[in-house]
Amino acid sequence: MVAARAQRTVLSGNLFATKLTKAEFIGIQQPWFAMQHWELSNPNAGSETYLLSGWLFLRLIGLIYLTAFVSLGVQIKGLVGSKGILPARDFLLANQSWGSARFLQIPTLCWWNASDGFLQFLCWGGAALSLLLVVGIAPIPLLILLWIFYLSLFNVCRVFLSYQWDILLLETGFLAVFFAPIELLPKFPPTAAPSRIILWLLWGLTFRLMFSSGFAKWRSRDRTWRNLTALRYHYETQPLPSWTAWYMHQLPGWFHKLSVLVMFAIELVAPLFVFTPPPFSSVAGAAFVLLMLLIMATGNYCFFNLLAIALSVLLFDDAFWLTLCKRFSPNAQFALSGSVSSGWPLWVTVPVALVVVLLSVDVICRLVRFMTQWPKPIERLIEWLEPFHLVNGYGLFSVMTTERPEIIVEGSHDGVAWEAYEFKWKPDEVRRRPRFVAPHQPRLDWQMWFAALSYYHGVPWFRHFLLRLLRGSSDVLALMRKNPFADKPPRFVRAVLYDYRFTDFTAGRATGAWWRRERRGHYSPVLSSRDGVAGG
Repeated sequence: MVAARAQRTVLSGNLFATKLTKAEFIGIQQPWFAMQHWELSNPNAGSETYLLSGWLFLRLIGLIYLTAFVSLGVQIKGLVGSKGILPARDFLLANQSWGSARFLQIPTLCWWNASDGFLQFLCWGGAALSLLLVVGIAPIPLLILLWIFYLSLFNVCRVFLSYQWDILLLETGFLAVFFAPIELLPKFPPTAAPSRIILWLLWGLTFRLMFSSGFAKWRSRDRTWRNLTALRYHYETQPLPSWTAWYMHQLPGWFHKLSVLVMFAIELVAPLFVFTPPPFSSVAGAAFVLLMLLIMATGNYCFFNLLAIALSVLLFDDAFWLTLCKRFSPNAQFALSGSVSSGWPLWVTVPVALVVVLLSVDVICRLVRFMTQWPKPIERLIEWLEPFHLVNGYGLFSVMTTERPEIIVEGSHDGVAWEAYEFKWKPDEVRRRPRFVAPHQPRLDWQMWFAALSYYHGVPWFRHFLLRLLRGSSDVLALMRKNPFADKPPRFVRAVLYDYRFTDFTAGRATGAWWRRERRGHYSPVLSSRDGVAGG
């Protein structure tokens, strides 16, 4: 099956060239989304085309970029603004001594301007460009700008954009530049066939994402994954649970074990069919989409699930979509005939493919802990490209957390009576129902989960956060749900550590509480208004 698909991507003996299927969808009527008005006629029967999948993929990428930029835009000042937790300007000033090398070590437009206004321009400008991409206007220039904008923000937000979906968006966005058609105005039905070379690279990314996630869990030798009990803890200990996670947590142990088995089948077995012809690749894509939907239904993982679904869409060829439309609209008529224009020329896509394959091999070698010695020029190339995150390693939740420590931040005017700040999304008040927030990512709430799993002195940003509360920074306080010191900032702040657990059905009905908690002790020392804070 793999050979069958590989054979269809060979042209003139060049494994990196593509044999473009010459097909065109011709609409019987003109409205963009009138798929029900097409007539099915494919002169290249038996060949696979991905015009509709490519069209849908690019629109989904636009929506995901839109989500990412808007989500960050409403938080950016509190996170890395001039009066935020970790000001971007201070970070860049501290690295000015690198000279011209700083532009490659930390690639960001913020070297020229790191003001609050410019940070917001990157976010909201990126959101506007994303909307144009969804419409389909000038996709290649837009994708280039979106990638540059997000990379610029990624490198100055540092710990707040340190998640696997952030680098996955950068990697996918980079490949999307070369996947997009060379056109300025939107066309539907689509007429430009996506590059088969880049399509294979995107399939490879899908394979690495899914297989690495399963392989990392197994390779970690984590006891809960090995004995299939991980989901007994997952719903309760995930960073931002939803209310549905509370109900899933109450299910019997055998159901959780069965769920882990299904997950391993999807993450370790289904990826083996990514490179096979339809319908086998479509089955793999359906399995990935199902897994992502189940994760979305029980947790808040920002735009990660949507991005994984967007990649999975490329595993469905056009025949699948046409058949699906016929099934839901039996009287539909479709047309598939003519010729299609190609996208990027081979002299562009082949070098891109060679670089991506090289970086992918390096990532895979590190994943399986296979030490390889590259020639010096290749080592330098890999090192030079690393800050751009063109290819990355993945593996979510390779070690399952079995406890849920939570940090409660408190302030006081006299050091005796303490009042708690409340966060917008993370657990604090035990009677507050866990909510859905995805695809938005409250970055501070997420980082609080990681901070609770570490020690105070191992989380440098947390001290800056407490000191900003002492100074009453309005940008930082805007990230919070409740500020008990609205009239005057507190003189003292501290962080207390609690252990949180879901209640069961009996306790939940009796008390109305979703959580039960037990105090562990102090997480941080008491900080006073006399303590200093960097920045303005």
